[in-house]
Amino acid sequence: MVPETQYVESGGYYIAYQVFGEGDTDLMIIPGFTSNVEIVWEQPRYERWLRRMASFCRVILIDKRGTGLSDRVSNDNLPTLEERCDDVKAVLDAVGSKRTAFMGSSEGGAMSVLFAATYPERTSALILSGSYARTFAAPDYDAGFDPEQFEALLDSLKKSFGKPESVQLPAPSLAGNKDFADWWARYQRQGASPGTVVGLARIAFDGDVRQILPAISCPTLVLHRTNDPFIGIQHGRYLAEHIPGARMVELEGGDHLHYVGDTEVADSEIELFLTGTKASAVAHRVLATVMFTDIVDSTKWAAELGDQRWQELLEEHNTVVRREIDRHDGITVNTTGDGFLARFDGPARGVRCAQAIHGATSGLGLKLRAGLHVGEVQLSGSDISGIAVHIGARVMDTASGGEIRVTSTVRDLVVGSGLEFVEAGQHELKGVPGSWMLMSVEA
Repeated sequence: MVPETQYVESGGYYIAYQVFGEGDTDLMIIPGFTSNVEIVWEQPRYERWLRRMASFCRVILIDKRGTGLSDRVSNDNLPTLEERCDDVKAVLDAVGSKRTAFMGSSEGGAMSVLFAATYPERTSALILSGSYARTFAAPDYDAGFDPEQFEALLDSLKKSFGKPESVQLPAPSLAGNKDFADWWARYQRQGASPGTVVGLARIAFDGDVRQILPAISCPTLVLHRTNDPFIGIQHGRYLAEHIPGARMVELEGGDHLHYVGDTEVADSEIELFLTGTKASAVAHRVLATVMFTDIVDSTKWAAELGDQRWQELLEEHNTVVRREIDRHDGITVNTTGDGFLARFDGPARGVRCAQAIHGATSGLGLKLRAGLHVGEVQLSGSDISGIAVHIGARVMDTASGGEIRVTSTVRDLVVGSGLEFVEAGQHELKGVPGSWMLMSVEA
């Protein structure tokens, strides 16, 4: 269930916050320019990330003054970092948090840095994700924007704010995912107005916390994606180099949002940093729907089209498959040439994803086959293993072009979903004991 939104007064303004989780460590999330503590729960990726954090921390979410469900302010009187730090203290006092770990994302990083340096007795740890100490370039800081770049960025921000296309900057990997783009647009609109965001961006980008980095005395973890399209990796490296004892983890990927893309490595590093253990690094078992897909007669296609055209077609196919897996809240586990392995937390989502992939790739002239099974899998980082994975692969092997095949287990777990199945007979699956009743689903 979505946590209750609560309020505390600070400096004449009411600040919205939520508290959830029962871990021994208090973790306050300081978001970027805009946020909304209730809209975040409408996005499955964000919710999964929050639930993960809450599995080992008591999490405190906050909408900073002027954004989200907190009191809005005049664009002529936007809050300073100091005022927002006062708001943070008020929330921490309200929830009884004496020592708190902070995770500052993007623009929220500078505020987290200021709080950690100013109130070391109240700060147990600091995590900086996709953040910076300064954004403008300077003679002694060549990582930042130049003024013309900044004005162009603000102009783009004003034009696209609150629209689906605005997702292209913070999460380019999901630019083709309509569901996510629509949510992002709503999240922006419910977080602030274009005028407020531009004003906050000017304040944030004019700031410079480099001089206080040496004053940070708490353990610090810097997380940054190597191809972050908004805040370049050089900013993260600077933070790590100038905060005493800071540890940096450079993450693969080209998204700015910390809850988008492959988050497993970052999540594991956060858990290890805050608890001293890395539970996610230890394989554990979960129930999952496993889906395998591949292109039928791919060798023949490659020979007929030639290497260049086949590679172009294969890239189009890969884009379509990844988009549909994301749209159905799945996780791409692996790719094998012309095939995909993905997992889902629900069998109906997996089947519908396979149907969507068939529909989307048929327009490319390709015939795909898919196989799905539900069973326990062993998680180790982003990889999965176990007999259920093996069964899923063998089920796909029995399918012909344009066919989706599933085990009877899948059929039994989606009763009432509206999905229709046709018996495909008993099959011996290579390397798997027993005889298996398989079902076909209309592609």
